[in-house]
Amino acid sequence: MYLLIDNYDSFTYNLYQIFAEQGVQLVVKRNDRISIQETASLKPDKIIISPGPKTPDDAGVSNEIIKRFGSGIPILGICLGHQCIAAAFGGRISRVSKIVHGKTSAVYHNGGGIFKDIPSPFPAARYHSLKTVDIPPCLEVTARTGDNIIMGIEHRDLPITGLQFHPESFLTENGRKIIKNFIEL
Repeated sequence: MYLLIDNYDSFTYNLYQIFAEQGVQLVVKRNDRISIQETASLKPDKIIISPGPKTPDDAGVSNEIIKRFGSGIPILGICLGHQCIAAAFGGRISRVSKIVHGKTSAVYHNGGGIFKDIPSPFPAARYHSLKTVDIPPCLEVTARTGDNIIMGIEHRDLPITGLQFHPESFLTENGRKIIKNFIEL
């Protein structure tokens, strides 16, 4: 069973559907409707931190879940979830110079982990007004846009991956394959 933390985003159930199509059983909990203790009692195999409209500071238990469970449970953060991963380990979040909502960008990546067998670059959907900057040494940048906006991060020692773009969007080529790669990690 996977735990999907809903940061009050309309894309949450798109993610749910794609994971369910892969045969994954999910439990969805809003970021302010689950505690660390309840998360532990669920004993999830993996955790997904959803996109959302706010900042990591406003993401309920998302940051604490990353800190508390990331050493033993694989975690995937998407958009706000990606920003939460960066913030949880000391990275900084700032505004993008130009808001990107419903646009595609070419994403260049390192070909490893979640990007296994994904062409580089590939078009990916972006819906964000914030970006990760000042990535701490424990995180590795795995993907960027052509104008150097960080699109992917991975913890160097823990099973934690963040994606700024939306693999669940129909605008992202190979998005389902990226999600399948996470399932297979």
